[in-house]
Amino acid sequence: MLSFLPCFSASPVFSVSKNYLLLLKPLSLARATLCRLSTTTATTTTMSINLQSHAFAGNPIRSKTPKPSDPFSPNSALETLKTQLLETTHQPSSSNFKVLPFRKGRPLASSSSAGDALGPIWHLGWISLADCKLFLASCRIDLSYDSLVYLGSESAAEAVYWAVDVAGEANLVPKIGGEKFCFVELRTLMVATDWDDQHAMGELAIAGHARALLEWHNTSRYCGQCGGKTVPMEAGRRKQCVNESCKKRIYPRIDPVVIMLVIDKENDCVLLSRQSRFAPRMWSCLAGFIEPGESLEEAVRRETWEETGIEVGEVVYHSSQPWPVGPSSMPCQLMVGFFAYAKSREINVDKEELEDAEWHSREDVKKALMVAEYKKAQQTAAAKVTQMCKGVEKGQSLSADFNVESGELAPMFFPGPFAIAHHLISSWAFQDSVNGFQSQPTHAGASMSNL
Repeated sequence: MLSFLPCFSASPVFSVSKNYLLLLKPLSLARATLCRLSTTTATTTTMSINLQSHAFAGNPIRSKTPKPSDPFSPNSALETLKTQLLETTHQPSSSNFKVLPFRKGRPLASSSSAGDALGPIWHLGWISLADCKLFLASCRIDLSYDSLVYLGSESAAEAVYWAVDVAGEANLVPKIGGEKFCFVELRTLMVATDWDDQHAMGELAIAGHARALLEWHNTSRYCGQCGGKTVPMEAGRRKQCVNESCKKRIYPRIDPVVIMLVIDKENDCVLLSRQSRFAPRMWSCLAGFIEPGESLEEAVRRETWEETGIEVGEVVYHSSQPWPVGPSSMPCQLMVGFFAYAKSREINVDKEELEDAEWHSREDVKKALMVAEYKKAQQTAAAKVTQMCKGVEKGQSLSADFNVESGELAPMFFPGPFAIAHHLISSWAFQDSVNGFQSQPTHAGASMSNL
């Protein structure tokens, strides 16, 4: 059983109440599209927001399959990289090579003020290839072409992007060009990202892609077929066994995980669960890995039954999201979200998997969504990144920021808008308030991917 807190999916539309919307910064046309407004009562207004993508999705530099002759293809970029690494001068080259260092899964980042009430904004710590050589040389680390992993390119800007792992340099916080940098946990950056800022979401997606690739390289040092060593190929996009009798090609693979909101249609409530590692009062959706020979729908039914004793019938797809912040042993995960309709109601919790599981009414879920200060948590995390880059890191639990507007603790709260669990829960909670939305599919094969 798993209970990850994944993020935005491919163009999900979710509904929020008027009070809930007050917690979100006004959306500009450049950042998000306001789909529609509908008034349901004298005091409640609902809105659907069509987000560009889930967090970690929508990578702006992730390349399509390039032709070998393309000067920005992985192999062409690698040959240019080899040439530039041999140069002793640090003059600007014709290709703008940008490198993103990582240490223990943490990308290099900086922070700056937005100049308004939005607070600080974090940025990825891209450095030039020349600066990267000097940077690592000062740490007595040699930069070689096989230690750099190709991330993508922008042909219009003639820019090629790379990532490099500088693990082991515990106190490495460089200052380059007068700007201070620090290595920041990707989860912290995830919470600190302004989710209606398309550029910020793009940077988060780049960082997630880079971390997943670097972690895959770290966990695939040896061939699973013969035990021989592996070496990077195609600018780090794959690896190959050096054993002449094997030469197995190894590619990154994803670990699919189902995450589901179990719905009791007759009693208008949903099943939410807690794990012992959760912050106090936090509830989320059920989740779990897919077993060999099992479909996604079968995994939803099995996991729900094993963990809560609830029998599930119809399973409807909602959305999916890459999740690169799981354990390093599984660096390339894909969260696949579903609505699952319950056929039974009596709960029998597997205490080895969950601390608790309960049915929650639509009214209680709406109330929890309206009082949780998600924007405050995002701004607090952004301020934390600023403090880290200044060399001052506060020991603080981000969950402490999800409080009632009056200052009292809410009876429960859910993962923030950076999580697919949030969108599963909120889209169900406010589904009756959105014009034209049906609470259940019209036939077994109907899809709710438009959520």
